[in-house]
Amino acid sequence: MTEPDPFRVIFVCTGNICRSPMAEVVFRDIADKQGLGDRILSTSAGTGDWHVGEQADTRTIEALARRGYDGTRHRARQFTYDAFATNDLVVALDRSHERILQQWARDESEEGKVTLLLSFEHNPSVLDVPDPYYADARMFDEVLGMIESASHGLFGQLEPAIRPSAPRI
Repeated sequence: MTEPDPFRVIFVCTGNICRSPMAEVVFRDIADKQGLGDRILSTSAGTGDWHVGEQADTRTIEALARRGYDGTRHRARQFTYDAFATNDLVVALDRSHERILQQWARDESEEGKVTLLLSFEHNPSVLDVPDPYYADARMFDEVLGMIESASHGLFGQLEPAIRPSAPRI
């Protein structure tokens, strides 16, 4: 019996150097620690092309490192129409990204893949992960905390469908 294709999640923010790289790295870490790193693939992209090819913002890499994550391999890229076809879930970091992605969707199937990360919080009081780009390192840490919490919620929703079932005897 062949293994099913991995479930693919792409996280999307504005420039793909702050929020979405954090979400990509955190979500991959959660999947790896739960033994599902080969069943779930996480990537990220930006709605804009300003930073394509660049590393994540230094403050992003530092915030991730303070919590034990490695964000040094990230290179920014822009979201393309093809990403709808190659991903099972398109996770927007705020409502402006959600609106853009829904406008870019070519049909209801693609539009249905778009969701907000903070909608996976148990009781979301806000729906937008704030952009820390113009803030200090403390804000990057706060944003990372929000992303970690919501990513655990997202993983909890996906895990039952992705975890291989035990063989029946």
